[in-house]
Amino acid sequence: MKVDATLVTGSPDDFVDAAVSAEKSGYDAVWVAETQHDPTVGLTLASTRTERITLGTAITVAFARTPMTTAITANDLHAVSGGRYVLGLGTQIRPHVTKRFSMPWSRPADRMREYIQAVRAIWATWNDGEPLRFVGEFYTHTLMTPFFSPPPNPYGTPPIHLAGVGPRMTEVAGEVADGFLAHAFTTERYLHEVTLPALWRGFETAGRGGSGFEFSGTALIATGSTEEEFAASVRDVRRQVAFYGSTPAYAGVLELHGWGELATELNRLSKHGDWDAMGDLVDDEVLHAIAVVAEPDDVGPALARRFGGIAARIPFYAPTGADLDRWEPARRYLQDMTGEH
Repeated sequence: MKVDATLVTGSPDDFVDAAVSAEKSGYDAVWVAETQHDPTVGLTLASTRTERITLGTAITVAFARTPMTTAITANDLHAVSGGRYVLGLGTQIRPHVTKRFSMPWSRPADRMREYIQAVRAIWATWNDGEPLRFVGEFYTHTLMTPFFSPPPNPYGTPPIHLAGVGPRMTEVAGEVADGFLAHAFTTERYLHEVTLPALWRGFETAGRGGSGFEFSGTALIATGSTEEEFAASVRDVRRQVAFYGSTPAYAGVLELHGWGELATELNRLSKHGDWDAMGDLVDDEVLHAIAVVAEPDDVGPALARRFGGIAARIPFYAPTGADLDRWEPARRYLQDMTGEH
């Protein structure tokens, strides 16, 4: 089991500093989300100041770009990082794709399957010399002249990991991706009753087993070294649970537990910007089902119980910044337990 760190907010310079610190501390990978900054900027800078650690996006918003632009950027990042890049893709939700990025939205699972297939077809043209003849329902790529074709990448092609919550997108990951980025907004029950069966359906559709497929298990973590720090962390995680719970696309997680009314109310409050009130609605039962709430020395065992035997990677997730010192006991526990270091 590999132990990673994920940075959601912060400047590219913040990410670079976090990547350097993570490598020195012994983390296996550092991931950057696409929120306030383009993740490729931080990753490019980090590739020049690190040597060993894997660098990935969790996630790159696929539908904000064409398969060609994604293929070009990922190919370059894989080259400049010395083969250490992982392309993590996600859809984002419809309002952001259509209203923030002004891009088309339809049948996201089918579109994502074709998107990944198109990226791979483009890479095959560059690396294997195959003619570019990808014609799909959503994307068409049929022109690639020598002037615009980069030479074969000496490190091959980067692995593609796909993020998802619902069963349809999870099936697509099992079908066409190299790994799955499980969303932090999940529960053990949802993981075993919805996520894992959907992945296996994807494997069966593709006619492959799960060998070599990397499952990344992410959890929201509330912890702290002092009473005040612990309380602040719990408050922040409640708000993060409420934020995710207000998203209709994620309602299935709450509905599985009979908390559908909570999803409806969180969505209503989000439309009015009542963020503090939303956090207050997340009671202890919901909080503990979704998040790991534990003292620093107990976080590692809690994550091992949740993801042991399932996850190839556990990325520690920091919604508000890199908490490497806070996570150190958990990192040591998980890596010592699995003999990774």
